[in-house]
Amino acid sequence: MSTVNGGISFWYAQEGASAPREPLPGDTSADVCVVGGGYTGLWTAYYLKKAVPFLNITVLEAKFCGYGASGRNGGWLYNGIAGRDRYAKLHGHEAAVRLQQAMNATVTEVVDVCEREGIDADVHRGGVLEVALSPAQLTRLKEFHAAELAFGETDRVLYGARDTAARVRVTGAVGSSWTPHGARLHPVKLVKGLAAAVEALGVTIHESTPVTEIRPKHAVTPYGTVRAPYVLRCTEGFTASLAGQRRSWLPMNSSMIATEPLTDAQWESLGWEGRETLGDMAHAYMYAQRTADGRIALGGRGVPYRFGSKTDNDGRTQPRTVEDLREILVRFFPQLAGVRVDHAWSGVLGVPRDWCATVTLDRTTGLGWAGGYVGSGVATANLAARTLRDLIKEDSGQSGPTDLTALPWVDHKVRKWEPEPLRWLGVQTMYAAFRGADRREARGRSARTDRVAVLANRVSGR
Repeated sequence: MSTVNGGISFWYAQEGASAPREPLPGDTSADVCVVGGGYTGLWTAYYLKKAVPFLNITVLEAKFCGYGASGRNGGWLYNGIAGRDRYAKLHGHEAAVRLQQAMNATVTEVVDVCEREGIDADVHRGGVLEVALSPAQLTRLKEFHAAELAFGETDRVLYGARDTAARVRVTGAVGSSWTPHGARLHPVKLVKGLAAAVEALGVTIHESTPVTEIRPKHAVTPYGTVRAPYVLRCTEGFTASLAGQRRSWLPMNSSMIATEPLTDAQWESLGWEGRETLGDMAHAYMYAQRTADGRIALGGRGVPYRFGSKTDNDGRTQPRTVEDLREILVRFFPQLAGVRVDHAWSGVLGVPRDWCATVTLDRTTGLGWAGGYVGSGVATANLAARTLRDLIKEDSGQSGPTDLTALPWVDHKVRKWEPEPLRWLGVQTMYAAFRGADRREARGRSARTDRVAVLANRVSGR
């Protein structure tokens, strides 16, 4: 059998799409208009409607709920958040600790809501295991582990080679860091269950309704305009398609493969009984999970960026990227060299110029937005949604400031990306540098991070 390429994602091929919802029938009004039917938009509608049941909330989605990264990601529900170290420099260490604690709690929040709402998203809370496969990676791993402890994650554990193999037998792994603040899930089962829960609360969702322009109190579509005191942009990696947003967040590509189901003997050879999500300390890093039906779903960057901030065509990815991801799979687990890759796909994630996730409500215009998760959006979208809820409640006089509205990522300002062709050249050069650094580190014996990668990180602001 040949590999299925595209078709949105393996998760949709397995689960199937929901029955299509009606597009916007014409001009209308709402109390809150949410633009984007992914995790951020749906969680925001969910929490707002739960908090203030009388609100008239409309969600507008260009394709269908979960078409973007929410239906294509690696299923990592974990406590990472983009920009924490920068927020520590800008607002102080304790402010960043509070942000990290909020992310730790967010993992539990998502799991709890799935249980309360009856969303069966194949959630398994096995934590996150990040491995090192070279002396330089081990140095970074130990630095990373120490930094996490410094931000209050005292339940994180550092393993040597033997204890790492006792969890997952990654060939060549010389150490790892494990946190309990993580879970594996099925992305599409989560987004479909969340959309159903939102509709059950009385929120209106219009699909096949692309928003072409957002301005104060207006969300403009080809089918009509929604007028609302609050218009929230929850479009993440697809933000560049909106008028005036071409350089706001860069749509970074990430690609994935899913293997055929492994046999019991193959799983026994790998270990992985804890079903941890699995990552590494490479500069062009990988991420993987053991799926509920016994496959390995594994991802990495592939072609990082398309000229002019263009997005993909229904998840189709280049054959070379599929081969690169398969090489990672076999490098980690050589005994799987003959395993078939059933599906390959790609998607985009939102990257701000300073690599910092943000959540904002402009009280002078009623415009709000959240995103720039840089690939950590499965959990971060939930925290962003609860923060948008609190910001709107405060602005409308229904509550005062909360612990969430005081977090350092709120109202953070980010400068725009460079115009083309500088944007394209910069991203291509950066990832070429990272891949070259990974190759040199894998061949070498130095415990120091490759100098080219250090320079690339400094120039890019990563």
